[in-house]
Amino acid sequence: MKSSNPLIGRDIVSIADLNKDEIRAILDQAGRFEQQLQQGQRLSLLNGRILATVFYEPSTRTRLSFESAMHRLGGSVISVAEAKTSSSAAKGESIYDSGRMLEGYADVIVQRHPAVGSARALADAASVPVINAGDGTGEHPTQALLDLYTIEREKGTLDGLTVAMVGDLKHGRTVHSLAKALAHWKARLILCAPKALAMPAELIAGLRNQGLIVIETENMNAALAQADVVYVTRIQQERFETVEEYMRYKGVYVITEQAVRSAKPGLVVMHPLPRVDEIGTDVDALPNAAYFRQARYGVFVRMALLAMVLGAVE
Repeated sequence: MKSSNPLIGRDIVSIADLNKDEIRAILDQAGRFEQQLQQGQRLSLLNGRILATVFYEPSTRTRLSFESAMHRLGGSVISVAEAKTSSSAAKGESIYDSGRMLEGYADVIVQRHPAVGSARALADAASVPVINAGDGTGEHPTQALLDLYTIEREKGTLDGLTVAMVGDLKHGRTVHSLAKALAHWKARLILCAPKALAMPAELIAGLRNQGLIVIETENMNAALAQADVVYVTRIQQERFETVEEYMRYKGVYVITEQAVRSAKPGLVVMHPLPRVDEIGTDVDALPNAAYFRQARYGVFVRMALLAMVLGAVE
């Protein structure tokens, strides 16, 4: 009998690799895993399977949630946490050679790398599924999936919502992927950023071509007054050439308790984390603060991805 799982053996490099039905299947499977874990079930779907996590950039949530997901499914993990300095990349090994090598050690590979296009290069080299955990300022498709899962869990739907994205929208790969994903649900996007950190014009044009209403502004309070969800991103110091340039924008937008209380009722506050100073700790106690729940949801979504690409679920 033919499997209804559309992801068997697939690479997940860009959110654009997935159509709406495939995203729906991932979110539904994540929901089933969440329910099973809440019921105390022990899962062994990936017993005997090995995940390799290879991170050329620092990561806490993404790497640990993937590793947690694999362990919760009964699988094993091999890991290179600081691949840039502690792997053969420091000796000049190419991504192609790394992929050919890793396919002999693991059944699935998760990579984070500072170069845009690096995940696609690895996927072209390796014969096992490759999942992109962030390629520079390019994309972060698994973050977009867990963001969709969070929005649906918090708001009860993905349809017809107004989502404000605030902060560094130029370098923020999480917002690039999430914006593309929200196109399937015809969201209304409000992009709030300084002009120098605006979302790339070609990405905005692509979103509008898909029928999305996209509004650009530098007024955060005006955005919050209309938004059902606000997705906050940090100003990324590592993406600036000088500290002085970074300091020019650091703290330009800060979500405070008062800002949330003055916003549209029921506003959901999200952040891919880590935060620096862009969300005050006084927001944490509000029911609107979803960012720590968001991080937890990432385990269920990544469980779904791993199980699906490895063909462990129908």
